[in-house]
Amino acid sequence: MVMHVRAEETVDERGALLAFLAEQRGGLRRSVLGLTDEQASSRPSASELSLAGLLKHVAEVEQWWVAKARGEEPAVRRDQSNWHECFTLVRDETVESQLAYWEKVAAETESFLRTVPSLDDTFELPNEPWFPPNERVSMRWLALHLIRETARHAGHADVIRESLDGATAFELVAKAQGANGG
Repeated sequence: MVMHVRAEETVDERGALLAFLAEQRGGLRRSVLGLTDEQASSRPSASELSLAGLLKHVAEVEQWWVAKARGEEPAVRRDQSNWHECFTLVRDETVESQLAYWEKVAAETESFLRTVPSLDDTFELPNEPWFPPNERVSMRWLALHLIRETARHAGHADVIRESLDGATAFELVAKAQGANGG
């Protein structure tokens, strides 16, 4: 798991964007270290957010945006009838299955952003009231948006995890480094 992005290792703009996205994913992934599905699904604050729900949401959102940029249908369709399932584990879903799914999505995102002809290539934003009508955004915008979305929820995850058992992001980094041999 990436815990720090070294400027010398990013080589190019695509590499830098992907490295910062990987760093933010790592923060959210670390938030569930050592927790059971039940703990990760708990909601220790007034918010409806849980760590498991954040994992699921961020993976779905990342896949959705990359599918949109490719001109494809997303893997999961959300509307008013199932939106509530976006932030909670349902049926046979587990934290482990969501981490594995997100790993697959992350690989697809990296492959897509590395092979798209130009970061200046564009796609149309969805026709939703919160987006300007008929606006196009670049692949660079897509990468930055994914970084922003992931970072926002990684911050939520820090607060939730500390509320659960007092573990801070720094302690989780140390735990992850110990689990990975240094």
